[in-house]
Amino acid sequence: MSRIGKMPITLPAKVTVDVDKGNLVTVSGPKGTLKQQFDQDMTIKIEDGVVSITRPTDQREHRAQHGLTRALLANMVQGVSNGFTRRLEVRGVGYRAEKRGNNLVLSVGKSHPVEFVPPAPDVNFEVDKDGRGFTISGINKAQIGELAAVIRMTRPPEPYQGKGIRYQGEYVRQKAGKAGKVGKK
Repeated sequence: MSRIGKMPITLPAKVTVDVDKGNLVTVSGPKGTLKQQFDQDMTIKIEDGVVSITRPTDQREHRAQHGLTRALLANMVQGVSNGFTRRLEVRGVGYRAEKRGNNLVLSVGKSHPVEFVPPAPDVNFEVDKDGRGFTISGINKAQIGELAAVIRMTRPPEPYQGKGIRYQGEYVRQKAGKAGKVGKK
């Protein structure tokens, strides 16, 4: 059996899971509601506040779907109960982030400010007072990760001066630059 797929998912208080025909799963909690369609071959059972997933055979496709279904369902449960956050940092002279209404506006060395609109009502931006960092939060892990990646790609960190947008704690290896410029007058 899949090591991930066979682990049960314990439901926190105030979180409910409903499974319709065709494996349309609805997870509701204090932060919101998520719906997702899963493979119809997987069997999703809810007993005594614990969700378990079983597969019909040991075929390669069923083994892959088993672990994937469990991981996605666990992320849905965590999202509606605690939520997900992704922290990014802005580095560079004149680079900053600000919040206008619900939108995130970045000044990152382009001829115009770059504005990002939240893709869903549950997605929020929080910007530090100095404009050097911001946090993306929401209930859908895939949506938060995708949005963070798109924002980072507007100005990825460059290896010579380190300017750009990076994830918090991301290490960017610095390059030396041209050897001919060092020591010459």
